[in-house]
Amino acid sequence: MQVTVSASPPIGLARRIGPIACAAGVAGAVAVVASNNPSAGGFHFPTCPFHQMTGLWCPACGLTRGTYQLLHGHVAAALSYNLFTPVVLAGLILAWCAWLPISWGARPRAFPSWTRRTLISIAPAVLIGYGVLRNIPLAPLRALAP
Repeated sequence: MQVTVSASPPIGLARRIGPIACAAGVAGAVAVVASNNPSAGGFHFPTCPFHQMTGLWCPACGLTRGTYQLLHGHVAAALSYNLFTPVVLAGLILAWCAWLPISWGARPRAFPSWTRRTLISIAPAVLIGYGVLRNIPLAPLRALAP
């Protein structure tokens, strides 16, 4: 009797459906944001807990309002709420595009080791710096606040 061992375990249905279900959920969230202006009075989006507790702007404050503006084609308005709005949305799209083929059994792409080290060291410093700068009440930096 001969036993064959497969190189990788079979891919389960849940693993394949994960990115599709995630995309459907995000599409629903995008539809809600696109149809409800978070800047208008009476919106029902949650407020930033960090801003609510401290009165300071976190690096993510303004992303929902910026996303609404981007969905309506207002790039400058989106950037005025949060400079990182397009970067965050592009990063989420790229991460999903990398996740989908892997969930269907493709091999993960190998990125140069310096990219991981750079992201791990520089990204937190940039986000913390942005969070600090947008809370300084001086004329040129005041524009960073949403």
